[in-house]
Amino acid sequence: MKKAILSLAAISALLFTTSANATLKTDRVTLKPNMVLEYNKLPSSADNISEAFSNGVFYGRLRLNTFYWDWQNEDKAGNVKDNRAMGLGGSIIYKSAPLKGISATVGLYTSQNPSFYRMDASEVNYLKAGKDTLSRYDTDKTGNFGMTVLAQAYLQYDIAKTSIYGGRQMFESVYTKSNDTKMVPNTFDGITATIKDVEKTTIKLAYLAKQKLRDHTVSHDVIAFNGWEENDDSAVNKNLTVARIGNNNSLSIASITNKSIKNLKANVSYAIVPDVVSNLALEAHYTIPVGGDWKVAPGIRYMQQFDNLGASYDVANLKANHVGYDNATSLDSNLLAVRLDIKNKVFLARIGYSQIADEADIVAPWRGFPTGGFTRAMAQYNWYANTKTYMIRAGYDFSKAKLIPGFSIMARYAIQDFDDKKDGVQADSNIIHIDARQNIGKNLEAKVRLGFVNADDSILKSNGIDYKSDVSYNEYRFELNYFF
Repeated sequence: MKKAILSLAAISALLFTTSANATLKTDRVTLKPNMVLEYNKLPSSADNISEAFSNGVFYGRLRLNTFYWDWQNEDKAGNVKDNRAMGLGGSIIYKSAPLKGISATVGLYTSQNPSFYRMDASEVNYLKAGKDTLSRYDTDKTGNFGMTVLAQAYLQYDIAKTSIYGGRQMFESVYTKSNDTKMVPNTFDGITATIKDVEKTTIKLAYLAKQKLRDHTVSHDVIAFNGWEENDDSAVNKNLTVARIGNNNSLSIASITNKSIKNLKANVSYAIVPDVVSNLALEAHYTIPVGGDWKVAPGIRYMQQFDNLGASYDVANLKANHVGYDNATSLDSNLLAVRLDIKNKVFLARIGYSQIADEADIVAPWRGFPTGGFTRAMAQYNWYANTKTYMIRAGYDFSKAKLIPGFSIMARYAIQDFDDKKDGVQADSNIIHIDARQNIGKNLEAKVRLGFVNADDSILKSNGIDYKSDVSYNEYRFELNYFF
């Protein structure tokens, strides 16, 4: 049955193939394919404090996220279990009117977990994709489900083409993303600036003192691991514990994007967690018109990761299993990813490839996936050392083609070639991922996401006796977003 499903999904991927193309545009907001919100209606300027509040604007959102994760071999490894989760809730965001360039934004989010479709409190450790609909730490401590959290609370100062933000906020960069695909976005406590005073150039700066992942109700360290209490992102480096590096680390980022050369978008970004790790990223995308509205766009991303830790203990593997790593005490590594897009207004085809140096895994627990936009598929982490990934993706926007109003579909097929000699890295796998979204009127969007993973179950570990775990599974997601 599973092979039949995979075959049908593969056919869909070849016929159509992070998200389908269509956006949802209401009077107040636009929901982009990557789930980032753009505000179409902003408060008018105020002349006094009273007007700063009375001219403010509320943005309401109701949402539903449902997840079902079906392992092919539920109990083979003894620690996996089919799991399900549902988040029902939404958000209220308030933006005050700017007074002499100063304004404020507050966003309250809630995710509740109906009892008829959730795991028991003792089973939340089995949750995979659905874990972000609740705080596992809170549920484990109190037995209660659901969370309500102030995920945004910041002041903003605008002058000329520069905006400065202070407080809890989203920050989009090559390293960090709000990744708002569940119920609550990934946010940071800190100070950031976006500067557009230089022609065709955007400069972004950030000092991020704390992070608040989607399934946390309070802020935590940006990189230190301590179970579910601190940074427990799925891609966290579990060697970098609070006991070793403390829980007062910060993340600083500088990014410059330039479009001075026609059809070329270039970016240089640098990130550093002092005394732990830093990363320099170079990225460029060049669009070539080829006739009509068709375009070809090659792109490249290179990341160089620098070890600033100088550890006397092993740190190279994210999961703390360092068999097969030549220099396990170093975080030095690099990543190369390339892609080629062929597109017009309604169609996009993409071929992507990425490879990670046979050194350390890439450190990236901030939801800005290193291979995102190139080879990463839904729920996959393909930036382990000596990993090669090949990906093909295609998407068609039936709405823009004036065939089916509000409907679009995207699918991708990825071949993930992990290092068989590294016990701490998963087995080779193929994944098919399909997104279909349907806009209903101006305010409601429905979205279905499917993932089918087929992993190699015949790869021996270094002891020559045990096999790497078979991580084959099917995943099903359904999402509703309503804006008011």
